[in-house]
Amino acid sequence: MPQTLAPAAELVGRELETALLHERLRDPLVRLVTVTGRAGVGKSRLALEAVREVGGEFARVAVLDATAPGGWPAPSELSEPSEPPARSRPPQSSQASQPSGRILLLLDDCDHEARPAAARALEALTADPRVIVLATSVEPLGVYGELLLPLAPLPVPGPRRGPASAAADPHALQEVASVALFVRRAREADPAFSLTLENAAAVAEICRLLGGLPLALELAARRLRLFPPHLLASRLRGRTTMLSGGPANAPARHRSLAALAEWSCRGLDGADRELLGQLSVYESGFGLWAAGLSAESAVETLLDRGLLAVVGEEQGELRLAVPEPVRSYARAELAGSGGEAAALDAHAERYRSLVSGAQPGLRGTEQARVLRELAAEGANVIAALRRLRERGDGEAAAAVVLGSRLPWLAQGRLREGLEWCDHTAEAGGAALPEAVRARLADLSGVFALALGDPQEAVRRHRHALALGKNVGDRRQNALVSARLGAALLESGDPAGARAVLVTALSALESMGVTGGAASAAASLAAALRADGDRRRAQEMLDRAVEAFRRIRDGRGLAGALRTVAALALEGDEPDRADRALRESLRLYGAVDERTELPGLLEEFALLLMRTAPAQRPRTVRLLAAADTLRAETGAEVADEWRSAAERARTELSARMDWTDFAVAWAEGVRMAAPEAVAEALSAPAPSHRPSAAPAPEDRSLTPRQVQVALLVSEGMTNRQIAAKLDISEWTVVNHVRQVMRRLGCSSRVQVAGAVGRWA
Repeated sequence: MPQTLAPAAELVGRELETALLHERLRDPLVRLVTVTGRAGVGKSRLALEAVREVGGEFARVAVLDATAPGGWPAPSELSEPSEPPARSRPPQSSQASQPSGRILLLLDDCDHEARPAAARALEALTADPRVIVLATSVEPLGVYGELLLPLAPLPVPGPRRGPASAAADPHALQEVASVALFVRRAREADPAFSLTLENAAAVAEICRLLGGLPLALELAARRLRLFPPHLLASRLRGRTTMLSGGPANAPARHRSLAALAEWSCRGLDGADRELLGQLSVYESGFGLWAAGLSAESAVETLLDRGLLAVVGEEQGELRLAVPEPVRSYARAELAGSGGEAAALDAHAERYRSLVSGAQPGLRGTEQARVLRELAAEGANVIAALRRLRERGDGEAAAAVVLGSRLPWLAQGRLREGLEWCDHTAEAGGAALPEAVRARLADLSGVFALALGDPQEAVRRHRHALALGKNVGDRRQNALVSARLGAALLESGDPAGARAVLVTALSALESMGVTGGAASAAASLAAALRADGDRRRAQEMLDRAVEAFRRIRDGRGLAGALRTVAALALEGDEPDRADRALRESLRLYGAVDERTELPGLLEEFALLLMRTAPAQRPRTVRLLAAADTLRAETGAEVADEWRSAAERARTELSARMDWTDFAVAWAEGVRMAAPEAVAEALSAPAPSHRPSAAPAPEDRSLTPRQVQVALLVSEGMTNRQIAAKLDISEWTVVNHVRQVMRRLGCSSRVQVAGAVGRWA
């Protein structure tokens, strides 16, 4: 039966989908467009607003609810000359002159029981060339000629693991569509609400917990009348289906998330419902292989119905999630049926096996792939640990913690790793074998050192050695000694570090522990360098680098190359330092390194200051990115290194226009780790040509071309240069071409290199 159009509602974050839908409805060759997507994603609202916008370009518009009684209209009924009620006819679009003879039919909610009848009616309706149908449905209707417009939830803020100082910036958050919608609806419920530094982190978490689902965000925003954002986020962590209070005139499924989830799962057969319950214990981002999924037809059914969502891809494998509120609903059903404990145990066992089976791959050519896979499954590994802790399986929990050493270091899960080491050792107590407690103490020292507390790391490693004496594991004790030496060096005791490392290296080499020996050699090289013995330090480094290359340990090699760069700079070899740091950047980028990357970015930035003064904006961006990425890990740095970075920032701010410095710093703060690596690698390498290059005027550059060349060297785009110099973008293009021709350059990178030699 015909429906009236609802009042106009402003769409947030749907500009692209709106434009695409308008284009398809205006296409004379299109007969049927179906907007698909999960319940609560906003299909009906998008369709109604599209009809309101373009309806005036059609001779007649009809809006029908597929679930309402009264049967389906025939094409002749739609085309009869009588006018629809005024409220059901959209206003004339400003883009239309005279309505065409075409008829637009909006058929809403073609789901569940209404689906078969809707499909049959659409086949009949689209047989009339004058009729174009816009339908909304969770799944495609499967009618010939159907064009799909999938509608996904709104983007959500990225996760932040760091302390409060690393919390999201309110201004940047406002640009995220899910946050923009939440804030807008929150202000409708409470006009005094605003996004601030104090509540930004909680608002971002709410948007993540709700997966960017518009209906869920609107229901949550209404709750701000009762709860401040941090309390609302806390309540949602346990169960998103607690949200209710939708408008009284809305469909029943839109008044609460529990009703929405129940409606979404309606009609599932027993096998599909059972699979959904099993998957509800998995955290977002699990892979098909990790979850042991082989029933592809069942997985496809859940994907088609929006009960399972693709949230990414890693190493060619889809990463999946059971979205909220379906996950909370299915988990409650699983608990009610008595199957939750078994599902949680199966999940924990699967991820215990995953971590155990990954260990060989962490030490060879598969290192980068395995680290990325374990990073993608990180949330599920933590969930498995929580379950092992709950059921008191201390040895299994310890095995997972110990197996997560390299993945957690690469992911920057430093504080989390330290806490799991301590908790697992304390919970296991005397029931844990002494060898396991010794290894946990050693690993806790590794995390303490990575967090920037070398004295605490020394204490923990010595405790591990004391526990290990009774065990008699010579190999493990030598590895602990090597890590103790590294901690002693960082704590300011190079002589003590050197003594411990020499003994550890000899023992590891005698036992053929290649990886451990390479790490000990690299640490010993750093100790020798600290003592001023550069020749022996270089010899030791060469051994370490060769060993890391032989066993294909990319992360270990990257760390050794950083010491190579430091030695090269001390020997006034900036080219060699540049090559070593660039290789380190590529290696860290391959494993998505988070713990060591900030320090490497700072080292590269300081090298740029020395070799490429024209790259000051890029240097500022790299320093800002390093500062932000380190804050996310919670790590601290030595006072000496912090002072060097602060001096660099002070010098850069003094030499640059303050606005340019502030803009570059803000750009760096927003960089994710892969973007920061790409930013560094895009910097021009030091030139091998003589530094006394001809001045720009000797190359016949005009003053304006000199200005353009300098801005190109700072990494600015043509559009940015045009805005800076207040000239047209096309004029900039011509200037850049002339600059490249006169300087004999074939790329913007070469221009930057040439400008760098003017300084």
